[in-house]
Amino acid sequence: MNPLQVSRFLRAYDDAAAQKKIKISIGFDFHEYVSVTRITPTKGRTYPNFRPDRSAIKSGEGFWVQGVDKNNEVVLLLAARLYDLSQSNFAEHLESLRAFYADPTVYAHPQDCCTCLAPSAEKITGKVAYLGDRWLRRDFRGQGVSRILAGIARGVTFAMWAPDFVCGLAARQLIEKGGVHGYPHYDQAGWKLRLVEENIVDDDWLVWQTGDELRSLFDSHDRSALS
Repeated sequence: MNPLQVSRFLRAYDDAAAQKKIKISIGFDFHEYVSVTRITPTKGRTYPNFRPDRSAIKSGEGFWVQGVDKNNEVVLLLAARLYDLSQSNFAEHLESLRAFYADPTVYAHPQDCCTCLAPSAEKITGKVAYLGDRWLRRDFRGQGVSRILAGIARGVTFAMWAPDFVCGLAARQLIEKGGVHGYPHYDQAGWKLRLVEENIVDDDWLVWQTGDELRSLFDSHDRSALS
């Protein structure tokens, strides 16, 4: 990894955010993250895989992105964590509920279940970066901010982990409208998720990219800057 390439890449997206009067910061304390999300109006409940009371995130294995406006009010959020799936795959990780709980036998409700329907999920293995809990305030939607957030998240992800895969799950309607940025691949299927005590019922599609595709973003960014 060339640190100059990553820093230039991140600077470009940080500057783009600044032009929209958004100040970006990166955090690593997920207790703080939960405290921010709880008081953010219209932000839905954070899934347990980003909550330390349900899924401990070791130092260096997670980060979160926050953007605030000129009044220091939150306008965007996203969280990321690294899964070691060298002996497993993303489909098995979801269906075992270990993606959500440090110990499903302790924290999961007996009726909790996750069925993975995405064929590609079984091929997603090794060092896997999962990006989720994305939220963008309504008055900043449709202005290119989602693309900026995706760029920042990928820059930090690559700098910290250089993963084998980056993946997420997103609503079908958002994918079909082109509202999910940074993923060259998606399956027309994902998960059917039910977490009883969290009051979560979800049916999203899997989106993903390979580590080589992630790395190529930085090479192409350097080339475009010189052209």
